[in-house]
Amino acid sequence: MPCFSSQAAGGPKGPARGPDCSSCPGPAGSPEEPDFKREGPAGPADKVFFMRNNIAIDGPAGAGKSTIAKKVAKAVSAIYVDTGAMYRAMALHMIRNGIDPEDAAAISRQCQSADITIEYIDGEQAVILNGENVNAFLRREEVGNMASRSSVNPDVRTKLMELQRQLAARTDVVMDGRDIGTVVLPDARVKIYLTASAEVRAKRRFDELAAKGQPADYDTIFNEIRDRDYRDMHREIAPLKQAEDAVLVDTSDMTIDEVADRILEIYREKTGKA
Repeated sequence: MPCFSSQAAGGPKGPARGPDCSSCPGPAGSPEEPDFKREGPAGPADKVFFMRNNIAIDGPAGAGKSTIAKKVAKAVSAIYVDTGAMYRAMALHMIRNGIDPEDAAAISRQCQSADITIEYIDGEQAVILNGENVNAFLRREEVGNMASRSSVNPDVRTKLMELQRQLAARTDVVMDGRDIGTVVLPDARVKIYLTASAEVRAKRRFDELAAKGQPADYDTIFNEIRDRDYRDMHREIAPLKQAEDAVLVDTSDMTIDEVADRILEIYREKTGKA
């Protein structure tokens, strides 16, 4: 039988509350009460409170986060938030407004006028930019090139984090990344830290490329993964790390279905949902 390793780091617990108590925030300071502040267009910051069954999945590159997140989202009838697609939508917004990718100040100004969210239309995920479904434009080369420039702008990151939090306040979401449970959604009901050994992740990537008929060298892939792990864990802003209240799930010896089943088990334990 394949095995898995999981553990939850201990952390403070708030008062017991019913899974459907979405309209009564707990006492101030409890982990049950999100306190996200954002600057509204009119000026003063307002608070966005929510009590939703959101799932945050973090972990290193190659751990299978996106694959698992999509599967889990479907199982719990939540929206899978493709954060990468949101960055591409922001890049499209820059292109449409004639912003020079080298002009950091212009990118900072223009990102404030972007409204980006994710919806399901006819069973398919749609990225909505200022009211328009822009799925058809997101994989264009010029959009990818702009995204690689604009995504490093701290104001773009701040704006998208605000939009992601607003989305999570409106509906149940499953969101994956490297700082979702620690920075973007620190009050998510369910937090998962998904990982696997560097050797296993390199082998998965090697097999994926080989299946596509693309040249691949295992040692090169392994070294790239190890180097990226180091960069992600030591970056100055929002480094990759396991949230104190996240459950560790090591997928090294697990199938995709086994990983999804384990996360759904944790989801049921945390939310009380069948």
